[in-house]
Amino acid sequence: MQIYRKEIFEEIKSMISGKTIDALLPPVVFVIINSFLGLDIAIVISLGLAIVLTTIRLMRKQTWKYALGGLAGVTVASGLTYFTRNAANYFIGSLVSSTIYFFIAIISLFIGKPMAAWASHLSRGWPIEWYWRKDIKPAYLEVTWLWTFFILARLVIQFILWLRGNVITLAWAYVLLGWPVTFSVLVASYIYGIWRLNRLGGPGVEEYKKGKEPPWKGQARGF
Repeated sequence: MQIYRKEIFEEIKSMISGKTIDALLPPVVFVIINSFLGLDIAIVISLGLAIVLTTIRLMRKQTWKYALGGLAGVTVASGLTYFTRNAANYFIGSLVSSTIYFFIAIISLFIGKPMAAWASHLSRGWPIEWYWRKDIKPAYLEVTWLWTFFILARLVIQFILWLRGNVITLAWAYVLLGWPVTFSVLVASYIYGIWRLNRLGGPGVEEYKKGKEPPWKGQARGF
């Protein structure tokens, strides 16, 4: 359990990093300013804030993909909101991304190459063949199902709030269904995934890479 706590703490640090603040701050500022000063001023201030945050990231020589990606998202949201004159459309990007993730998850399950395995492979660099073993893949399939239900629930809630046009409630949903709930799902996925891998009895990734024969100790850290 001590190992769990250490990796979970590392996930917390990742989730509340500058990338998360950059994603959450402009929409919150937009909603607050829109409530008091109107749509146009809210668009200008939120876009200006995104530019400032992006400039800070680039000056600190942090990953430009995250910095420019966040600015691009705010720019598209601001443009769509300005031309439609509908403040709720500021959050339509979140609806689109949730829809894309949902279909990616469904397709990955349909073809038997679960999204959770791909996410782990891309972030950890473990051999992709390890994930497709019969004594490994079920854990990633089950976790992908968990992710799929979460993404669908978030999509349905956001879509209903968007149809109602309640900007303040939509902003709260955007924030709360963002990193707080996502983090909880990731923690649950990690704990369940490690437990499930050990129940399946397959080799740990290091044992797999070294070609060790059974009996295996299994995966003790990382999912």
